[in-house]
Amino acid sequence: MKTRNLVYLFFSTLLIGSTAGMITGIVLDWSEYWADLKNGEFISFLIVMLWLLGVSSIFSLISQMGFFAYLTIHRFGLGIFKSVRLWNTIQAVLIAVTLFDLVYFRYAVFAEVGESVVSYILIALFLLIVGVIVAYIKQKETNKQAFIPALFFIVVVTTLEWIPGLQSNDPKWLWLILIPLLVSNVWQLLTLHRLIGKKA
Repeated sequence: MKTRNLVYLFFSTLLIGSTAGMITGIVLDWSEYWADLKNGEFISFLIVMLWLLGVSSIFSLISQMGFFAYLTIHRFGLGIFKSVRLWNTIQAVLIAVTLFDLVYFRYAVFAEVGESVVSYILIALFLLIVGVIVAYIKQKETNKQAFIPALFFIVVVTTLEWIPGLQSNDPKWLWLILIPLLVSNVWQLLTLHRLIGKKA
């Protein structure tokens, strides 16, 4: 990839991920921020926006590190197993394990007595649905072998990057961390092949 394209990918991902996180943070506490605005506390609101932008930029950077780490791992996987089909099968198994763990372990650790497992399933299902949609787009724009790697990246790598939020189990932090990660990952995945001009 040309240096110009690499710089573009870095800064565009940083901007898009940070902005998505800032908007998410504002939406989650909109009633509180709206009350501040009505009371004329514009400076406080601006400070909060800048804070959300800064925090979200950290997770956007984590997303970028995860993306390039996965590109390296993907190449190693192809080299070790000598077969795209075998490597994709292994990734498919890891996707299933990750989704199961995302539900089972969080429910086992954080669920209150009598609490339903549905909310834990919904989060994993949301991530899977986004992954399938993005992987389908990636496949259509590149080749059919790209579906599983794209799904793996969105589900497994995003989950690994999301661990700080998953450990806190605070609903606001869950989404405040997930959205910039997910938006950044989706953007990178669907932008890379356009920048390098390859159907791969």
